[in-house]
Amino acid sequence: MHEPVYQDVVDAAGRIAAYLPETPFHEIPPLSEKFGCHYFLKFESMQPVGAFKVRGGVNLVSRLSEKERARGLITASTGNHGASIAWASRAFGVRATVAAPEGSNPDKLAAIRRMGAEVVLHGSDFDEAREWCEAEAERSGMRYVHSANEPHLIAGVGTAALECFGAEPDIDVLIVPVGGGSGAAGAALVAKTRRPGVHVVGVQAERAPAVHQSLLAGEMRSHPSSATFADGLATRVPFELTFGMMRRLVDETLLVSEEEMCEAIRLLVSEVCVIAEGAGAAPTAAAAKMNLRGKKVAAMVSGRNLTAEHLRLILSGGVPMP
Repeated sequence: MHEPVYQDVVDAAGRIAAYLPETPFHEIPPLSEKFGCHYFLKFESMQPVGAFKVRGGVNLVSRLSEKERARGLITASTGNHGASIAWASRAFGVRATVAAPEGSNPDKLAAIRRMGAEVVLHGSDFDEAREWCEAEAERSGMRYVHSANEPHLIAGVGTAALECFGAEPDIDVLIVPVGGGSGAAGAALVAKTRRPGVHVVGVQAERAPAVHQSLLAGEMRSHPSSATFADGLATRVPFELTFGMMRRLVDETLLVSEEEMCEAIRLLVSEVCVIAEGAGAAPTAAAAKMNLRGKKVAAMVSGRNLTAEHLRLILSGGVPMP
């Protein structure tokens, strides 16, 4: 397992171009005015699976050997990563199995099944599903795809930041959500290569702060729970590859509450007319707490996959229970 380098991201951009066009990236005047900066959003919610992860899935599956493809793929996910692997596996004719925890977003699971992957429900949270998945991969011989410790996934999702800096080379602040860390690690790798002085901010949920606490401590530490409705942020442990990259490349991490993410979801609906899931709204929730005056800021809307039930509750002023 090796860390990807900037050229890996450039190579990934060439691989995924035939499958995934660039997503919109532009300034949002009402939010620029609200935050006192030039506030740009990267709409990864416009990807075919509704989230940025599909970039990594296409890059990884496109590189598999014939033997790996014949074995089939198995992975664990709360939704978006699993959809990424399912979408890419269908595109390249590979069998895929996705392990998800009980109580996962039913819309995300339905989408994974529609793309032809088998879904197995196991455990109470992502990490329990992951542990089962790892044991099943060992038993079955399927090619296990870790959601973070995969260089090709990190390089693939890093292409979103590559597009941002291609359009706006002088970004001052980049704000990204942090779950397992593949998106943050890939984005930070690109940001620090293209503009070394950029300030990279990772955002976690207060109820799932394992990476934030680990970065403060300087070592990987688990957290006893990940009880957030933002399933894209719901991990109890950091992962070796992405944690090492974030230690070097991410300048700051912030925590946002469930209420702050819901307020950001409402703000994005009212001011931008876009739906963001909890992880997708987390960067905007963090921006509302930061002093960004006079800066050029890029924030990732990493995904849109809220259930209709959660969206109705949030728009009515409520906060979903995890």
